[in-house]
Amino acid sequence: MILEGLTNIKKALTTLNPKQIRELSEQPARIALHAPDDEAFRKMENFFLQDLSPARRRESTLLLMRAADPARTPSADLEFYDPAMIAPAGAYVFEPDRTHRLVQKILVKRPELGIPLAKSFVPFRHPFVERTIAKTARENALFSVATALPDIVPSIIELPWAVAEFASDTAFLTMNQVRMAFVLGAASDREIGYVEQKAELATVIGSAFGWRALARQLVGKIPFGGGLLAKAAVAYAGTKVLGLSLDHYYRIGFTYTREERDRIYADAFRQGKKVAAKILGYLRPDLAAKYAESARENVLPISSRARNL
Repeated sequence: MILEGLTNIKKALTTLNPKQIRELSEQPARIALHAPDDEAFRKMENFFLQDLSPARRRESTLLLMRAADPARTPSADLEFYDPAMIAPAGAYVFEPDRTHRLVQKILVKRPELGIPLAKSFVPFRHPFVERTIAKTARENALFSVATALPDIVPSIIELPWAVAEFASDTAFLTMNQVRMAFVLGAASDREIGYVEQKAELATVIGSAFGWRALARQLVGKIPFGGGLLAKAAVAYAGTKVLGLSLDHYYRIGFTYTREERDRIYADAFRQGKKVAAKILGYLRPDLAAKYAESARENVLPISSRARNL
């Protein structure tokens, strides 16, 4: 079974090329700054260039352009104006006490700039990583629910990088997690690719069988379809734990302890059940109430198997 699973995963990964993500990460995100004086310019520059290594700071500095004349806008992907100035349509007002909200707004409105901004400017990195992990976890929960409902399966093709056929849901979930690893690596200013990230990808692929076995265990123990929500919750939690572990590794240089991983998994599993219930309620509202009731009536155990992943 493990050999067959590896074959299915290998087949799925042949459809996933890190070249596109690598090219996207190499696209510069040029930023034009508009300010009334040198002090205001420095305040904006310090925000964007904080916490960078000397080498990355030198490169990122070249992406910041001072536009001393507001009437002459340099070629830029984003424009930021000091609050004392009038910002034209399409530009952003830089308010030092509301930068987190500003970053989130840009990531929503300009998703194509997510990876380049996160790579070059630390204030964008953690918010982008959080959004990527949450999005991938939700997608994997959606896939797990959809594959358990035959009349819903065609809709999963709407996922942006889904392919027409998968030999197993484990192959899809693993492929999506590998893609997440590429994106997180690029956003963290790391070299990305199958060779460059072989240690991280080995963890992703190796853990796939543990999460899948845990999902089967829960599905078998919970009657009347309640295991469907547990299966999706495992897909969600497993993906979130992997994403957070990769982010921790890229930021700190080592992964979580077993106790930390257990705590993160338990929280993610509870959150995953809620996400799965919402997905089921959207796809099949006629089944949602019955499945949710079954899940509430049964204890959803967190297997010791998860502690070894």
